[in-house]
Amino acid sequence: MKIDIHSHYIPHEFINLVNEGCPELKAKIIEKSGSLFIQHEQGYAYPLNKGFYDLEYRLAEMEKAKIDMAALSSAPPLFYYDADVETSCEVVSLVNDGIAEAVRTYPNKFAGVGNVSLQYVDKAIEQLEYIVRHLGFKAVQIGSNIEGKQLDAPELLPFFAKAEELGVLIITHPYYVGAKNALEKYYLTNLIGNPLDTALAIAHLIFGGVLDKFPALKFCFAHGGGFLPYQIGRLEHGYKVRTEPKIHGIKPPSSYFNQLYFDSILFDERALRYLIEIVEPGQIMMGTDYPFDMEETNPVEFINKATGDKDYKNMILGGNAAEIFGLE
Repeated sequence: MKIDIHSHYIPHEFINLVNEGCPELKAKIIEKSGSLFIQHEQGYAYPLNKGFYDLEYRLAEMEKAKIDMAALSSAPPLFYYDADVETSCEVVSLVNDGIAEAVRTYPNKFAGVGNVSLQYVDKAIEQLEYIVRHLGFKAVQIGSNIEGKQLDAPELLPFFAKAEELGVLIITHPYYVGAKNALEKYYLTNLIGNPLDTALAIAHLIFGGVLDKFPALKFCFAHGGGFLPYQIGRLEHGYKVRTEPKIHGIKPPSSYFNQLYFDSILFDERALRYLIEIVEPGQIMMGTDYPFDMEETNPVEFINKATGDKDYKNMILGGNAAEIFGLE
């Protein structure tokens, strides 16, 4: 079974509320060059592709890409980490119930990845319990930062403790990196900002001692882990020669890779080969980023070209994900 663990979904209910002009959502649908876009007040704007909300269309696209099953997670702008507690919880509920309905409709084609209001940790814990115990989700998606708050923030520790207790996979996706001034041009918010923010998230989890506190906690990072796996030698060297990386008494950075998973969205076979070498094939899962324009359109072919090892291919294409999501 070939499983895409990184694809995005927007429930019809959210689009309808935006169309109705719901002021709390701070979003609108606009037209650019003959195409519809969702424009968020916070800065995000992206094409409202049919694949975001039309499940039958998505299934046809999956068949073309030779994908048997996809994990559905919300588009990152639907995190709403800047929203008040009522709006945030309403969006989270709408998103999670919409994804759950898609899974119920096509249980052999979709798996659910939930959202939580991580800026309100007590609420996030309640939501996590709900998506795992009532909706049957095996994974939750969070941002690489929470409105600038890094993932080693002490107030987030109870959430990570609950995730470890429930055995849920935390999929970490870049979130709102556009505030960095040097990224304003050339679409660098995505091209550089996304992998940079992911690298920062991993570094804070390692150096902040979070992975030591929760050794059974599993994280999966988008876009091949951003820049971090490809600079692990620099982190290892810094750990040896500087005191700052060791203030929380951590082990060498690379020793935590067994807790970390990475998707395959790297676009360059050489990069994926290196990732396989540095973190082991058991830690990598196929992803697409569908239906954004930055998606990997031929993920199966890409992985097949990156490695000739049949066992490695089977693990990355679906074996690793099947184990995590409890699929046969």
